[in-house]
Amino acid sequence: MKTTTLILGCGDIGTTLGQALKADGHKVIGVRRDAARLADTGLKGISADLGDATALAELPDADILVYVVSADRFEEEAYRAAYPDGLKAVLAEFGGRKRPPKHVFFVSSTSVYAQQGGETVDEASPTEPTGFSGALMREAEQALIDHALPGSVVRFSGIYGPGRDRLIRQVGEGRIAAATPAMYSNRIHRDDCAGVLAHLIGRALAGESLHELYLASDCEPAPLHEVMAWLARQLKVEATETIQSPLRRRASKRCDNARLLESGYRFRFPTFREGYLQVLREGGYLPEATT
Repeated sequence: MKTTTLILGCGDIGTTLGQALKADGHKVIGVRRDAARLADTGLKGISADLGDATALAELPDADILVYVVSADRFEEEAYRAAYPDGLKAVLAEFGGRKRPPKHVFFVSSTSVYAQQGGETVDEASPTEPTGFSGALMREAEQALIDHALPGSVVRFSGIYGPGRDRLIRQVGEGRIAAATPAMYSNRIHRDDCAGVLAHLIGRALAGESLHELYLASDCEPAPLHEVMAWLARQLKVEATETIQSPLRRRASKRCDNARLLESGYRFRFPTFREGYLQVLREGGYLPEATT
């Protein structure tokens, strides 16, 4: 019998995940406000407002729930609705069903960490976010951890990939982050976001025990200057302006993905070099022959 995965907030990452799961024989249902946007993805879509209790009650049962909702704007009210309030409503609905899900995954963010001195952080590190986004994300995480349903929080670092090319555009304009002080940055390719979730879903369906928390970032935290300087070399542009703007909301820390690697996951793009090279090639930023 096919297992059913319900992806709540089925945008870019959810769609990539859903297509991978479907290719492996899963039944996948994507839920978003406008399911028409899933029309060309090959996934079954349901239009629903997750803030509407009636709409939640009408969603089908599922073996796996993936909550990968995005706030529609960077405001406290929007974040509260999307994360703690939305997730708590979903948990209340599905936790009370006759056939509850076997596992729930909540996609969170490394914004829950406040470290900014280049410290290494992992799943055991303190989380004391100072901004509303990190605080509300942390509240949502705890709601799942405390709930009776089996669940895992997956904290993604900075997501990049096709269509997520802001850094490339800045470098292409000759703008680059300062070399000092070193501001460590962390990232994960969109395809690895989907890969991590598919890997953990497979483990859950196989009856293996999962941790309540995973930090999902690639294998090489790197100073933002180093990343941008590497991009400049690939693009064959010369840096003409040193900018501080990319650092305004960034905290300097180094994410340790050891727990994820110990679970058996292997990154498709283990560092920014492999990942950004793929984005540069697919986005038409480089000649085909460039290596």
